[in-house]
Amino acid sequence: MAKPQQNQQGQEKRIEKLSREPVPAEVEEILGRTGFRGELTQVLAKVLDGNEKGKTIRRNVKGPVRLKDIIILRETQIEARKIRTKIMKGAFT
Repeated sequence: MAKPQQNQQGQEKRIEKLSREPVPAEVEEILGRTGFRGELTQVLAKVLDGNEKGKTIRRNVKGPVRLKDIIILRETQIEARKIRTKIMKGAFT
């Protein structure tokens, strides 16, 4: 995966390469709505292929999504922040 390289002091330094290939993931749990207007859905998705196979990751999804749906992730290194509050769309009274 990563090749060791020598720096000026002769020490080995590992350079990790980020995967840029699309990876399928299955939606395991729907956590809630997020975004300024509630346009995103936060889900827990299990990666089905690639280096991170089997890893469960929190992601924001735009558009309709249900349990057991297959979504395509462009990368698997970055995880979405947790939703802090349970604010329902339009319920600010």
